[in-house]
Amino acid sequence: MRKNVYELAMSRLEIIFNEFDNIYLSFSGGKDSGVMLNLCIQYVRQHNLKTKIGVFHMDYEVQYNETIRYIDRVFNENPDIIEVYRICVPFKVSTCTSMYQTFWRPWDETCKELWVRDLPKGSYTKEDFPFYNEDMSDYDFQTLFAQWYHQLKKAKKTCCLVGIRTQESYHRWRTIHGNKRCYMYNNLKWTREISGDIYNIYMMYDWLTTDIWTANGRFGWDYNHLYDLYYQAGVPLEKQRVASPFISAAQESLLLYRAIDPDMWGKMICRVNGVNFTNIYGNTSAVARYKVALPKGHTWESYMHFLLSTLPEETRLNYLQKLSVSISFWRNKGGCLSNETIEKLQKCGIEIDVLSHTNYKTSKYPVRMEYLDDINIPEFKDLPTYKRMCVCILKNDHLCKYMGFSMTKKEIENRKKIMDFYQNMHTWITPQNT
Repeated sequence: MRKNVYELAMSRLEIIFNEFDNIYLSFSGGKDSGVMLNLCIQYVRQHNLKTKIGVFHMDYEVQYNETIRYIDRVFNENPDIIEVYRICVPFKVSTCTSMYQTFWRPWDETCKELWVRDLPKGSYTKEDFPFYNEDMSDYDFQTLFAQWYHQLKKAKKTCCLVGIRTQESYHRWRTIHGNKRCYMYNNLKWTREISGDIYNIYMMYDWLTTDIWTANGRFGWDYNHLYDLYYQAGVPLEKQRVASPFISAAQESLLLYRAIDPDMWGKMICRVNGVNFTNIYGNTSAVARYKVALPKGHTWESYMHFLLSTLPEETRLNYLQKLSVSISFWRNKGGCLSNETIEKLQKCGIEIDVLSHTNYKTSKYPVRMEYLDDINIPEFKDLPTYKRMCVCILKNDHLCKYMGFSMTKKEIENRKKIMDFYQNMHTWITPQNT
């Protein structure tokens, strides 16, 4: 008989509690991690397990007050089952609200007078983590915390439960269904090894948004009542997310802070550069949210240079470096395109050089070409145009993700140095934590 998602989650929890001696859960205060925590608590109580679950929460300082209240309620309940790690550390967090800042730091001691709220009691700060350094991003911290926690508990096998669902995005779908069998635990596709004997577990990957709310209703679980306010504000279910308010994905909903939580809004506009501008223009072409209009008398290339001229020097040089890399790539190596796209380019009379072989595992062909000003075909996002660069600048997309960029070689090398340094340390545990 085919199991439903709840029954599958219970089966996975049985495997998890049988196989791993050290279990903790990544908790954001959102609907998915909230249900995942309730599932774990329910399983522990039903099976009378004498164990505690670590609850890892990265507190980004700026958050809806309703979310903060929910998190506080969760942490004050079930003390016999959960062990709370509330992280208040000034790691780097990316922001797309400003042309001046590529990142900001929650709980930064140098601007304590601007903090939107007091440091929560019982929270863990940078002094608690010997692996912390100022170049560390929030994503780096997550990985290194897992290793620190593994050593702290003297564990044989550690797992971190992560509440991602493949319905949310293609990137999350690839996390589960990508061909990474060698990194799985016992060939379970909802597991990924992140370090020696440490795994991320995606036990709810196949749940839908409706499943989340069905579980909350059926079992009467507490949840973040911010979602009630989202619903009253007319936000569709699939867009109701708890996330850092300054990242690209949150630009569109930033304006909701002013209506839903005016007290927090009044504090946060002074906390990070460009917040009010993004609130006003986050749903307009001014930040390339929808159709981008070309000013009269400009080509996209000339408009790009105009936009660059308005930026601080460091920001301008960053975009120019990305552009130089992209031009060189398309001119010398070529991007992989489908036969259909190649035919469309040829019909448009665009000069291209189609190669017969690529080292990438793909059925597409590498195509060398010069940068275009713009092109009106559905595959626009796959092609090198100055219009795409303009979109990056307008979005404050400092990494140029819209152009298909990931971290640069230098950024990857710097991250690897940090990770290697701390992975090779014999112990990270300070005396007060043992």
